[in-house]
Amino acid sequence: MSHEPQSTPAEVGTSAGAAAHAPSGPLWAELRDAIRGTNADYTRIPLRRAVFLLAVPMVLELVLESTFAVVDIFFVAQLGASAVATVGLTESYLFLLYAIAMGLAMAVTAIVARRIGEHRRDEAAVTAVQAVIIAVLASLPFTVAGIVYAQDLLRLMGADAWTLEHGYRYTQWMLGGNAVILLLFVINAVFRGAGDAASAMRVLWVANGLNIVLDPLLIFGWGPVPAMGIEGAAIATNIGRGVGVLMQLWILLRGGQHIRVARAQLAWHGAIAWNILRTSFGGIGQMIVAMTSWIFLMRILASVGSEAVAGATIAIRIMMFTLMPAWGMSNAAATLVGQNLGAGEPGRAEASVWRIGWYNMAFTVAVSGLFFAKPDTLIAIFTADPGVIAVGAEWLRILSFSFFVYGWWMVAVQAFNGAGDTITPTKINLVFFWLIQIPLSYWLALRLGWQQTGVFWGVFVSETSVGLFTLWLFSRGSWKAAKV
Repeated sequence: MSHEPQSTPAEVGTSAGAAAHAPSGPLWAELRDAIRGTNADYTRIPLRRAVFLLAVPMVLELVLESTFAVVDIFFVAQLGASAVATVGLTESYLFLLYAIAMGLAMAVTAIVARRIGEHRRDEAAVTAVQAVIIAVLASLPFTVAGIVYAQDLLRLMGADAWTLEHGYRYTQWMLGGNAVILLLFVINAVFRGAGDAASAMRVLWVANGLNIVLDPLLIFGWGPVPAMGIEGAAIATNIGRGVGVLMQLWILLRGGQHIRVARAQLAWHGAIAWNILRTSFGGIGQMIVAMTSWIFLMRILASVGSEAVAGATIAIRIMMFTLMPAWGMSNAAATLVGQNLGAGEPGRAEASVWRIGWYNMAFTVAVSGLFFAKPDTLIAIFTADPGVIAVGAEWLRILSFSFFVYGWWMVAVQAFNGAGDTITPTKINLVFFWLIQIPLSYWLALRLGWQQTGVFWGVFVSETSVGLFTLWLFSRGSWKAAKV
């Protein structure tokens, strides 16, 4: 690679004056500022400091998010392979919800970041209000489907008898309470786009910390609290996320470091709402393509057996835990790209992506070494079932070969999204996930009889290819002309 960023004019000297480029002090002081939040202008301060102030809270918030995912599956795994499979099958449907939530979040981050970079903070606040309204409306169909048709949805995915008899209540709670998921994603996207990553971090710390405390209490019971089994895991999650949403709304109305919603702005603005929806179509599309691909993969694994589903579910939770710091750094790239394009600094926007990309690659290569060396040990933390351990360890080892590319792919995709060009990643995902990953995994797993091994190698081939192609396309620079 020859794209290690050099200092840009905006980084070396700007009209903000020499004070913006004064030494930033000891590392602990910068860390304190990153966690507490600052009102720094990320289009003016030195690029290294901008990356640090944004990336640290974004990494920390996603580390706790992934910590909860791992802790949750640890407790659920004590209930057996079918309980873990219930979580995995339910998440197959939640992935559709996540697709909408992430697509909206991409659009909201891009638009808010662009307005902040243009110094149009009032319009950024109005955008936040429209995003909240859209999120609530989008949650309603999932609520009805989850409460009324939970068993039918699980049956469609090939669930076993235990899941259909006992696990469906978990699905009812998770889909029925989906509004808190959408709101968490969308409002935190507002904070990130505005540059207030510290508030987004604190919200998820509270939400997931509460989840971790309530999980074992409601699953296994304690004192007067009855043991609710897998249903308790879903209730704990909804309580934690609900508290997080209340905290978000309080911060948004009270005013954080970079954005505040006034009472006069609590109204529907059709033009701004349409701009969010128009920009989010590409983001929702790219996530739906990726998430539905995962649904098909889980359906293929369900044809192999519950052990294959359980092993893959545990493995993906471990991957979420270990890769969330990389996603946190990638989110910082989206904010920096959006704000710097808004400020008329495309060179600085590109430099931030290459800088974060190098950081990400170093991190993901380290993770891949761990996955390759100790996959059995990692899976065995969550289950003693030798069949599940074997499946999960195989997934981790095979996917570890692609991580050096995956780190770059994360950042390049977020650069497109942060610029507001959500259509290009959608087209890329359509080709590599639907036209390559699904057919290849099906052919290897069921036609050639490789079973779950065929799925894992199909994922490896498609994700390595999509990473290389996306990075090449980013280097061409067309994303700099995106309008939001």
